[in-house]
Amino acid sequence: MSNIESGITTSEAPKDVPPESPIKEEPKENVDPTGLIEEHILPKLDPDFLQYFIDVIAKAPPGSTIDLKDLRANPEKYRPAWAVDTSNYERVADHELTSEDGTKFVVRVYHPDPEKFGDGPYGAHLNFHGGGFVTGDLQVEAQLCLNMREAGVVVVDVDYRLCPETVWGRCFQDAWAALVWTRDNAASLKVDPTSLSVGGVSAGGHIAIVLQHLARDNDIPLKLCMPTVPPASESLGYKYYTDSPFPSFHDFHRAPILPWKRIQWFGRFAMPQDRLPELRNMWPDWWFAPLRAPNWKGLCPAFIRTAEIDPLRDEGEAYGMKLIAGGNTVTMKRYLGSPHTFMYFKFMKAKHEFDEDSISALRAAHGIAPRNISTNGAAET
Repeated sequence: MSNIESGITTSEAPKDVPPESPIKEEPKENVDPTGLIEEHILPKLDPDFLQYFIDVIAKAPPGSTIDLKDLRANPEKYRPAWAVDTSNYERVADHELTSEDGTKFVVRVYHPDPEKFGDGPYGAHLNFHGGGFVTGDLQVEAQLCLNMREAGVVVVDVDYRLCPETVWGRCFQDAWAALVWTRDNAASLKVDPTSLSVGGVSAGGHIAIVLQHLARDNDIPLKLCMPTVPPASESLGYKYYTDSPFPSFHDFHRAPILPWKRIQWFGRFAMPQDRLPELRNMWPDWWFAPLRAPNWKGLCPAFIRTAEIDPLRDEGEAYGMKLIAGGNTVTMKRYLGSPHTFMYFKFMKAKHEFDEDSISALRAAHGIAPRNISTNGAAET
């Protein structure tokens, strides 16, 4: 992974093949027997994901048809295959925190193996899960947290409050409370309070971006902001997908994952049209669309990761370019052939590359000596 200040690195293989290399067969053309993937998307898709789409996703009800009341009443019925209950894992503990309005919420803290990384103090990384501000819990990204602690950092996974039970915007207050709690409880957590980072997937990436600015404004230095496939505009408040100024939002409004109908489903609960004026009076404008943040100077380094087949791709990269224009250090990487949630799919090579990139980025940010990386929960010197 290279650190760049103006540009995008990708997971595309080098195009120049040495003359002595054996001639490789041309990759087979992607074929979609379901007829559900649009023709302009099909050739770009990772073949392993395409097979998963055919075998699993195409046979399941669309996410936009899920009954939220049933999901809340029967969470196991909707639990994704990649979810892991780590509540009884070694060196994992839950803590109850209090948000700005007095409401309690939980964080799950993952400590690295002291036999590999010593007794601390460690750097700490706060993770905010994805789910459109409506779904998600402490299981949905547990596999990512287990991987990230192999960097030698403490990982704090934040179970922030969800919509519609809680008004949109409280999630940022929960996130801020978690960051301050981690800093203030550094001694008991065996954490270095001067070595903190934040990150998250999708809606969690949006939260991490807002924290990047809030931390700067409140003199809490961060080592890294690591948002993945983040929304940086107010897409949940759009009436039509054509409201977006970004080409990827138009090109992939019928993407195999996170199509426009699914975004509308999240928006119905997080930013309902009839409540948007009320919400706008409650929170700063740039919380809705971080691209409208007023100050781009003096922000912590960022590692921004996007997926090629994702409607949110362009706005995430646009956020990175605004950071660059503000004079900040930015690394950007686009994972080719990948849909919005590729980082959860163990059958995809890009997912394993993603895990390795997470470890490398966290080690570099927190000043941890490199080790041989294994994404199956092991690391060796």
